[in-house]
Amino acid sequence: MKLNLHNTELVRSAADPSGFIRDRLPVVAFAGRSNVGKSSTINALLNRKSLARVSETPGKTNLVNYYLIDRKLYLVDLPGYGFAKTSKAQKAEWGALMEAFFADREHLTLCVLIVDARHKPTADDVSMKDYLSHTGIPYFVAANKADKLKSSELDAQMRLIRETLELDDSVGLVSYSARTKSGVDSLRGMLFKYLG
Repeated sequence: MKLNLHNTELVRSAADPSGFIRDRLPVVAFAGRSNVGKSSTINALLNRKSLARVSETPGKTNLVNYYLIDRKLYLVDLPGYGFAKTSKAQKAEWGALMEAFFADREHLTLCVLIVDARHKPTADDVSMKDYLSHTGIPYFVAANKADKLKSSELDAQMRLIRETLELDDSVGLVSYSARTKSGVDSLRGMLFKYLG
């Protein structure tokens, strides 16, 4: 799939399932913890600095944000799970929104599960992976913040991530840094490999 990444726009921010886009274009969703860098990853993939809103405060993404790429593909920035410092009621709302998004699987082409390369995947990461595996939603795992590790440390962490998430060899796993852009070409390559 050839895409003009400069032809990109935020086309919708959905606060509830009635706002979900259900047309025939492929949809790639980015899921992960609130502070793992989903918005930064989208910006890095698209070579943009601030298309997806990035904040130092985890949990700023509280809507389902659809970015239309070259009128051929949607990248979707989802609310994060786990870390966000917010009320239980707000977390419950986000959880319901996420459940509704993933329950409507027919419109979803691929999910990129983003984890922190520096740490063992959390219980929430494992639950998200198990959900994707159980429902049959195609996915691969992307380990962000790899720039914080030495090469020898990164190799060990990638093994730990694969083991903790119990990923079989058919599931892609790639490391990168949204901050420095190292490995982003590999991430983009993995994305297009799954899209075909």
